[in-house]
Amino acid sequence: MVRQPSINAQHRTPLSTERIIEAALQIVDGQGLGRLTMRRLGDALEVEAMAIYHHLPRGKEQLLDGLVAHVAAAPADEAATGRWQDVLRAWAGGYRGRLLAHAGVLPLVVTRRNPAALTATAASLREVLRRGGIAEDPASVAAHTLLGYVIGHAALEVRGTNEDGADRAVDWDTRFAAGLDVVLGGVR
Repeated sequence: MVRQPSINAQHRTPLSTERIIEAALQIVDGQGLGRLTMRRLGDALEVEAMAIYHHLPRGKEQLLDGLVAHVAAAPADEAATGRWQDVLRAWAGGYRGRLLAHAGVLPLVVTRRNPAALTATAASLREVLRRGGIAEDPASVAAHTLLGYVIGHAALEVRGTNEDGADRAVDWDTRFAAGLDVVLGGVR
């Protein structure tokens, strides 16, 4: 069946990689990662699924990499002024919020072999630490530890686990802040 252009097709934003990633993110956020198909994505964009391959020649693999890059690429604001601890606290809170807002992509962030997004983020964290007077090797370790902490905490939070065996509801904001204090307090 050939799709007939809709009356609104003339007023629609042209297809682009960014538009494709945004539409895929809406599907994942609303229906879950398992419901993301090229056909469903094409329907959401009001295009034939094959049109997506013009922008993403590797197909779904490239789409999944794009989702990870879109959600997980969150460099620290290296232009921010203030103590490095405050800059990293602000980054960690924002990054956690981004991961929780797009929890359907979180399994891809954890398991996908897309080092570019996470490597760039870790490099920006390392730079904030270096500007704060932390030597290169400890800054590198701290950057990766901080990145792992935020991703891991978001994963536990999404799962909704009381991993410490607590019989009470977990206050995730308080727990996150306390863990962040431990991570940042260990940086020397």
